[in-house]
Amino acid sequence: MSSIPFEKIEEVIGYQFQDRNLLERALTHSSTGDEYNYQRLEFLGDRVVGLVIADALFQKFRGENEGGLAKRHTALVQGSTLAVIGQAHGLNEFIQFSDAEKDAGGHQNENIIGDVVESLLGAIYIDGGYKPAQKVILRLWGDNIETLEKAPQDPKTELQEWVQARQLPLPAYEIISKEGPDHSPMFTIQLTVRGYDVITDQGPSRRQTEKTVARKMLKILKKDKVSEHE
Repeated sequence: MSSIPFEKIEEVIGYQFQDRNLLERALTHSSTGDEYNYQRLEFLGDRVVGLVIADALFQKFRGENEGGLAKRHTALVQGSTLAVIGQAHGLNEFIQFSDAEKDAGGHQNENIIGDVVESLLGAIYIDGGYKPAQKVILRLWGDNIETLEKAPQDPKTELQEWVQARQLPLPAYEIISKEGPDHSPMFTIQLTVRGYDVITDQGPSRRQTEKTVARKMLKILKKDKVSEHE
């Protein structure tokens, strides 16, 4: 019996599957050794997302030329955008991995998260057709369709640009500790930005944890910027 919380996932995406085997397949990573994994659904979902977003932009920006539409489309369907959307809705927590891949930080791997978002949408397309897939995509993307003109930046890059624009020293990332066996480490990363409290975070991958702690710092910086203008 599958341990996947089908009803919870369906509530998150706003769609109830007729064939939940498709949903399970869309969440199954190849590391499990199961041939019935998400790779083929990802291929299909990529095309479905591209068409739905292109149609939405064509309808919403009637006065914009082809170049402008293409720029918006690229930003909205890029892997980094898909990963942000997947993480924002907690979809990454439902991915089925082998123990080794899970320990290696698979649930925070942005490439995998983006792939799973596509595979879920491919599964919806097969299960219910174009209209349900379109509805879910528009729901998950939300206001991004109207506002996003460039793909989300890597948080470490964005933070570096923020401090450089203010002539501050570069952000300093420091490994405070590394615990656990080599096949399943847990890193504690500390981030220092001059003028702000030091913050820390933990994760199974140094690279992903640095991104997470940078993202947390950016939220603090952006919140302070809003407060300054209130």
